[in-house]
Amino acid sequence: MTTAERSLGVTLPFDDVPLLAHRPLLRRLVAGGYRDVWTGEVAGPDGFGPLMLFRGWEDDLGLSCAAASVFTRGPGVLAMTAATLAEAAPGRCRFGIGAGSPVLAETWNGVRFERPYQRVVDTLRFLRQTLAGERADDQPTVHGAGFRLARPVEVPPRLLVAVAGPRMQDFAAAEADTMALNFLSADDVGTIVRRTAGVERVAPGPLETAVRVFLLPREGPGAEQAARRFLAGYLTVPTYAAFQRWLGREELLAPMNAAWRAEDRRGAVAAIPDRVLRDLVVFGSPAECAAAVEGYFDGGADAVTLALVPDPDAVPPGERVDFLVELAGLSGAGPQAPGVARS
Repeated sequence: MTTAERSLGVTLPFDDVPLLAHRPLLRRLVAGGYRDVWTGEVAGPDGFGPLMLFRGWEDDLGLSCAAASVFTRGPGVLAMTAATLAEAAPGRCRFGIGAGSPVLAETWNGVRFERPYQRVVDTLRFLRQTLAGERADDQPTVHGAGFRLARPVEVPPRLLVAVAGPRMQDFAAAEADTMALNFLSADDVGTIVRRTAGVERVAPGPLETAVRVFLLPREGPGAEQAARRFLAGYLTVPTYAAFQRWLGREELLAPMNAAWRAEDRRGAVAAIPDRVLRDLVVFGSPAECAAAVEGYFDGGADAVTLALVPDPDAVPPGERVDFLVELAGLSGAGPQAPGVARS
């Protein structure tokens, strides 16, 4: 089951642009048809501060975080953050959670990365309960019994779960409002949408499938090298490596993984096949990228957020915005009206 509308969003902030310098860029993106801004959270800006800043500048924005790790914040703090985001953008907010990785939890934050699937399940249920204004019960891995929001929100956010393998896919299809995917092709989206179509829904309303699409607004060897470096850094993370195996790319990525294990980073980058590169990153002109984005919608995505791959030779920020605006104008999902992040 899917939502009726299609949403095209953009992932911000740009890696090489200070937060306060985004204001004129955001104004142009909104004027060009973008109504949804998404963030991620790894080691740069957190997933929530930029969204609040951007909403203060443009009060018609939908806010989507995809996604915060369930290990790096306590459940009560996550509930308060979700409520704050929802109050800032009533009816236009997605609040995303995911397992993250052992490096993110243990190496960088000193929290043991244990039972990640169950931790996501328990956190979503805690959030569902508390955002409805109820007092929380203890969950197997989340201990917040008695917690209750002192300032409940009238319109709770859509609860998003970042997924990879089939078990998390099935949980999201049953209990989340939005299932978020990345590092996959348009055909892969269709595979996942079809296999989860029969999952019985527990959450109210239809399931939304959201996909982060990575793109480079240029072609050529330099662009391909930047994309390969980006992919090598992510596809060797255990969660993403397992996801790619499940998607059928184990043999294609075996040379990359072998080189990475041998600490041959340059060899790992070079070993990524062209086929995988073109499956997971979109290149080319605005028209070519718009056509590729349409493929994701045709595969079953309800929401697509465009994320620019880190590129040492990137065009200036203003030109990137021009590219994204032109792409939106060529896409069947943009320009859009407000209201894509439905409750």
